[in-house]
Formats: sequence, structure tokens, C-alpha cells
Amino acid sequence: MLLVTGITGHSGKYFLQELINHKYEDTIRCVVRTSSDTLLLDNSGLKMEKVVGDLTDQVFLDSCLKDVDTVMHIGTIFYSINVMKAAVKNNLKRAILIHTTGIYSEYKSASEEYKNIESKVRKIIKDNDSSIGLTILRPTMIYGNVHDKNMVIFIKMVDKLRLFPVIDHGNSLLQPVNGRDLGKAYYQVLAKPEIMNGDYILSGEKHITMLEMFTLISNNLGKKTVFVSVPLRLGVFLAGILKVVSLGKIDYIEKVQRMGEDRDYPHEEANRDFGYDPMPFAEGLELEVEQYVKRFK
Repeated sequence: MLLVTGITGHSGKYFLQELINHKYEDTIRCVVRTSSDTLLLDNSGLKMEKVVGDLTDQVFLDSCLKDVDTVMHIGTIFYSINVMKAAVKNNLKRAILIHTTGIYSEYKSASEEYKNIESKVRKIIKDNDSSIGLTILRPTMIYGNVHDKNMVIFIKMVDKLRLFPVIDHGNSLLQPVNGRDLGKAYYQVLAKPEIMNGDYILSGEKHITMLEMFTLISNNLGKKTVFVSVPLRLGVFLAGILKVVSLGKIDYIEKVQRMGEDRDYPHEEANRDFGYDPMPFAEGLELEVEQYVKRFK
């Protein structure tokens, strides 16, 4: 049996569609919330079990993983320790965890917590002398539809601002990945039982600069945006003022810092081991801007 968390989320929905497309035959147990939209699950035609609960509840998780062979944890990295405790306790064969390339950030505030979580996950396996196979998949910035909470923010900003600030001429590198490609990658890993251990980066087809990304957004929206370079230090300073004025409610300091940081990561290992082949960014962005225009314009 396969247990999946986060299947009603952004990349989770695309993973579900892959399961449907490939007519997955094993039973799938899905952890959902009472507020989750499970229409696609209900109409999937697959052997589905829905369990409603909270991933912070260790007792609930322990019961969810009974009779399960493999767990695909697409829900946030912050629940990975709980998931791993339950997986080891129930003697699962495989655990596939979706984490983040944020672990590679040069900023300690952005990466240290992720590193601590992964260290604890591996310690759980070691301390229990478990033979479970652990595969960690690390997507870059995820985009793909108006619910992605990443690209759609930039699209809205470019749509509203004629003068658009970019950090240090927008020269920092990104490699955004489309949720559709992630869904395929999750299935590709699942379908290869020989992949029992390893860490894989799931990035977009190739890197682009921040300015190139914003320019593509502007062109897709049919806008004539003027981009103004802002030094990183000034951007961080202004973000700090905004944090103080908002009494800490609006804190963009780390986000501004990371906009000046290269976040391009190769995915050759994923291509080699399970055929990962993401779409061009321009193609995926066009689809998202079309969704944005239909919904908000």
C-alpha cells in the first residue's frame, strides 16, 4: 500500500494525475484535511482510502502507516520528522520525502532549519537500525498555476507596477520548476523500486536571470515595464524598515536577501536515474499567465 500526504496540494495534484494516467493498481491511502477538495480523489477510479487528520498528531500518523509499504510525503518538510518516526515504527520499505533546495542557501536563516530536519530524519533511521530506503527530492522554486504562492506573486507585482525594482540589476540566477514536472518526477521515482536511497534536485530545464524572468512575465502580460536596479543592501534596509513599521507583521528581509542569491541547481542525476526531463520555463510561464488573466483580469 502507498500512503501519500499533500496529494491535494499544488504538485500533489499533478502526482495524482500521473497515478490516474498510469492506472496505478495498488491501494493508495491519502491523508487529507476536513477542508481539502477531494473531488479528483473521489473521481480518480483508483483504489483510494481517505484518512482525515493532522500530521502533527504522531498517534494518528502511526495508525495511518499500518500496512503501508511506501510513503510519498509531499506535505511540507516541517512534518518529515513525524512521518519518518511513523514509517520506521511500521517497518516501511521506502520513504520518499519532498524537501527543498532552500537547504543550499548561503543564508543561515533560510537553510539551517532544513538541515536540522534532514539530520534528524537520518538519525531516526540510524538509531532504530532501520533498513528503510530514504529518497529525498528537492524542488527549486515551484510554479505552474495561480495557487503556487511563488510565481503568481511576481505576476501580480509586474501586472500592477510600471516601475519595477530588481535587486542588483536582476543578475541573480533562478531555475524554477513547474508543478507538472514534479508530479511526473514523483511518479517516476515511485515506479522505480530500485531507487531506495539518494538525494535528487528537481529543477527547471535551465537557469535564467531574475531580470529575464520578470521580462518574460511582462511580455506575457502585454506590459511595458521599466526595471530599476536596487542595490541588495538598500533592498534589505528598506525591508527592515517595513518590518519595523508593520511591527514585525511584514518580514521580507530574507526574501530580499535571497533575490540577490543564485538559486540555479543542476538535475543531471535525476535525468540519469529516472529520466527527469522538465519543460522550458517560457512554456510553463505562458500557461500560468493565461490562468492568471482568466481569473483576475
